[in-house]
Parts: sequence; structure tokens; C-alpha cells
Amino acid sequence: MMPQTQPMLASAETKNMIEMQQVVKTFVNAAGEFTALRGIDLKLQEGEFIAIIGKSGSGKSTLLNMLTGIDHPTTGKVIVEGVDVYAMSESKRSLWRGRNLGIVFQFFQLLPMLNLLENVMLPMDYVGMYDIDERPKRAMELLRLVGLDEHAQKLPRAVSTGQQQSAAIARALSTDAPIIVADEPTGNLDSRSAAHIIDLFDELSSRGKTIVMVTHDPTMTKRTSRTVVISDGELVNETIAQALPLLSQPLMKELSNKVEHLHLQPGETIIRQKEKVDKFFMIAKGKVDVVLQGRRKDDVIVAQLGNNDFFGEVELLHGGKSIASVRAAVDSPAELLALSRDDFNWLMDESPLTEKAMGNIVQKRIKETKLADRRKKKRLFG
Repeated sequence: MMPQTQPMLASAETKNMIEMQQVVKTFVNAAGEFTALRGIDLKLQEGEFIAIIGKSGSGKSTLLNMLTGIDHPTTGKVIVEGVDVYAMSESKRSLWRGRNLGIVFQFFQLLPMLNLLENVMLPMDYVGMYDIDERPKRAMELLRLVGLDEHAQKLPRAVSTGQQQSAAIARALSTDAPIIVADEPTGNLDSRSAAHIIDLFDELSSRGKTIVMVTHDPTMTKRTSRTVVISDGELVNETIAQALPLLSQPLMKELSNKVEHLHLQPGETIIRQKEKVDKFFMIAKGKVDVVLQGRRKDDVIVAQLGNNDFFGEVELLHGGKSIASVRAAVDSPAELLALSRDDFNWLMDESPLTEKAMGNIVQKRIKETKLADRRKKKRLFG
């Protein structure tokens, strides 16, 4: 069991742990100015396991430095648990960071002359947390959590790379900080060690910790609850990144400027059965029902789609009129991103991988709808 951490409780309103408001970071050197972050607006919530991905030079590390208070934004605010991080003095910010953030560095940053137990106790000493006699016990509990209790007295060089990273995670947990920030935590690990680290983060998230993991590896996002994509210092629309993961990041960014944002009331119709479809839709928030309508007005809901799902691709790729109606779920509003037929065709031309994946989905959905239609007719007419 992890010390002093309670399982996260379900809540109608999730608490915002981190909020970035129009954060800009410009570096100035002899070569001139370079803007690494361009007006970042971002909210990260309690208990989320977030992957921040982007290519080298996209602004990932700069974004991380803004979240942790290591570097100052040129303009904008960073609010962590209601605290304006850059309104406090450097010394207060350092103490605040020690109590509220656990940081896992890419290259571990374990002190080589201290054993693993002493490395884990170090942040407790720095922020004056827990009684001196209590610290070894708490540090050992954390090493046990990451499977290193038998190696507690060993120096970092005496254990494997994966074990050093696990020790670094134990150290990040030593002050029971509500937020864990990890910079490329699996970048230097083999696949087995990397999977163990992700398992740990997943467990911590389930216990209410907010985990922010920066990575260049998009496969890591399969285990996270949310993916934030940054490209050239700007955030890519998250719905696009999740719904169409095979797109390149430049295409995701360009597509963000082409979509139309739609707000629908509960039960509002989006597509009518047997009518022409001129748009491709992605669900940003809420749910939609896919409905087969009969002559007796006996509607049958054949599928319900949720966040980051999409629809409209069957008609745009296969041709013909809509094979079913689509409407917002009756119990809640929905927010959609809509892409015109011309822009959808442009996207398919620009991303053959996405077009191929879409084609496979189209065939599957046509089969599912035909099967549902046969079942409906059998139920109505015997």
C-alpha cells in the first residue's frame, strides 16, 4: 500500500490541479528571439494521467518547466491548486515545489554517493516533512511500492537502469505531492522496464495523483487517460489528436484551423437517415446515438458514440445517402467538431494511412448497420 494516499472518489465536478493561462515563452540570445510557447491555455485535472507528446523542439520541455516553476513565462499565468506559481519569490517557490510536485527526471538525477533509501528521504529533509525518526520508515514503504525494498542500501550504480528510474519515482512520491511530473521517464528503458513504470503511474493516478508525463513516444498514450499534443509551441486540438492518431502533428495542427465547432442540445438531430451527408464529425464532448428509423417510427439505437469517436465517414467515403440517423443523446448536450466534405477529401489525400484506416472502419460499420437492420425487420415482421 502507498502511504497516506486515499483512493480517488468519483465526483460530479473534477478539481483543476493545473491551469495555464495564455502562457508565452520567448528566449532571447545573440541569434535573436525564439518563441517556444505561443499562448498556451491548458487545464489538467485531479487524478488524470496525461501524456504530453511532440517532436523534438516542439516545446515539450519548456512547457514542463512552466508547470514546475523551474523557468518563468514571458507572459501569462500558471496556477497550481489555486496558487499563482510565479507571484511568489524564488525561495518560496522552491519550497512550494518540494511540497506539491514530485519530479521524475529523464536521467534520474539520483545522488551517486547516497544509497537508494537516502535518495528517497532527501526531499523529506529538504522541505522538513515528517519527524526525522519517521522518514526511513516512509522511504522504505515507497521503495517497497516500486519493488526495491531489498535494494534499499545499495548505491544507484549497483542497480539496473530500470531500478534507478523506479527509485526516482519513489523519491518523487516522498513528500506525498499531489502532482507527479515525469520528463521522458521511459526514454532510456527497455520495454519491460518501461511497462513497469507506466503500471506505477497508472496505479498512482487511480489513487488520485495527477500524473503529467512528457514523451516523444506516441505509443505511450495507449495507457494514459488523456493526450496533449504540442507542435511548434502550440497545442493541437485534443479531440483531433485522439480521434485521428495516425495524422502527422503538422496535419493535426492544420486541421485544428479547419474544423467548425458545433454545440447541440439533448436529442438534437445531426444527420437524418436517407439524406445526403456533407460533413465529417468528431465528438469533443457528450454522446450521440446512431439510430435506425422504420416506417412505423419504431426507432432502434444501434450504437452510442462518445468522446473522440467520429461519424459521417461512411457516406463521405462510400458514397450514397446516410444509412442511419445520428442525434445527440437525450440526456445531455454534445459538442462536435465538423469538417466539410472538401476538407475531408483533402485530409484523406494528405494522410494515406488515415484513409486506409477509415476504409476499414467503413466496411465494419456498414456490416454492423446491415445486421442491425435485419434484426429490426425480423423483430417487427417475424
